[in-house]
Amino acid sequence: MSERFEPTIIGFTCNWCSYRAADLAGTARMKYAPNVRLIRMMCSGRLDPTFVLRALSSGADGVMITGCHPGECHYMEQNYKALRRFLLLRRVLKGLGIAPERVKLVWASAAEGARFASETTIFVEEIRKLGSLNWGKPVESLENLQEEIAKQEEVPA
Repeated sequence: MSERFEPTIIGFTCNWCSYRAADLAGTARMKYAPNVRLIRMMCSGRLDPTFVLRALSSGADGVMITGCHPGECHYMEQNYKALRRFLLLRRVLKGLGIAPERVKLVWASAAEGARFASETTIFVEEIRKLGSLNWGKPVESLENLQEEIAKQEEVPA
């Protein structure tokens, strides 16, 4: 019997909306694929595109970017910035010969735990169909990436 491929997904979540949606999904005991490792950011607009490429080159099979709905960002219009970066990233991935479907953007408010759970499960299935990326070494230390993001989030004194 062959083993089913279990993809590794890195999820970059907005602190104010989508991270809280993930928390709601967990506390409400909603079932969804456990393949996503979440990294909380203050805002999806703060996501440096190199973090997505680094996650993929470190062994992630897909990356899910989540944030507040357009027009509802706590930082005015930063989620529009995230949308522009997402579209650019997909073009870059295609140019590198990587399926652009390996990166997904999801808008989810803090009250949309069910949506977060559903989108996560759907994305894991989509990546499962694409198969392993095998682009880099296995995901070594998620903490290193989290620390690097935290340093960029710090406000100088």
